[in-house]
Amino acid sequence: MAAVTLLSTDGLCRHFGGLRAVDGVDFSLNRGEVRAIIGPNGAGKTTFVSLICGRILPSSGSITFEGRNISALPAHRRVELGIAYTFQITSIFGNLSVFDNVALAVQNSMHRAGGSFFWLDEAQMRRRIFEALDHVGLDDRHDVKASALSYGHQRLLEVAMGLALSPKLLILDEPTQGLSDAEIAGFCKLVRSIAEDATVLLIEHNMDVVMEVAGRITVMNNGTILSEGTPAEIRDDEAVQHAYLGT
Repeated sequence: MAAVTLLSTDGLCRHFGGLRAVDGVDFSLNRGEVRAIIGPNGAGKTTFVSLICGRILPSSGSITFEGRNISALPAHRRVELGIAYTFQITSIFGNLSVFDNVALAVQNSMHRAGGSFFWLDEAQMRRRIFEALDHVGLDDRHDVKASALSYGHQRLLEVAMGLALSPKLLILDEPTQGLSDAEIAGFCKLVRSIAEDATVLLIEHNMDVVMEVAGRITVMNNGTILSEGTPAEIRDDEAVQHAYLGT
């Protein structure tokens, strides 16, 4: 089956004064991929995905999602179209239960019909919440206060909040930061299961994780794409070794 492009950018730029944080990036992501974006600190990775999800708008260039130009759409409209970015939903409310934290994310996932908004009904909401919690293994902790969760489980709660939005594209920014080896192994398994229903784009510094879960890797440096390829191709790329892998 031929690959179907889910998301693409054309000449995407974001400048902050004289700083070219993202500088003319042409990028394409196929439906069903697990794609990793790597690069040294300051490479433009987080700015790039912030442009994709609408947290910031481009200085120039365009972003296309499912054939539609979304360059000027605000973040909440992109969520409605199916783009979820964990950075938008990592404000866990410690005094609320795990269930209620995910409920807040679901309530922000409104559908537009005839120019007006309507909410999911209670049964739909509960089903979506428990499906998301079950996916990350937190369904048995639904009534626990978020503040009582371990750090690793809080990160899983963040992922559940993203999954509850029923995304077509789930963007994860440094999802394994601070996790134990056992938690990282569980996260890799989780990403593979998420990819059965959604496209995954992740920024990640843990190269073992990148090499295990990503089908393709995009390497950024100085606001541009330095290289793209399979894990094996990136591992053997001399320019990447020099700029990022330190070899």
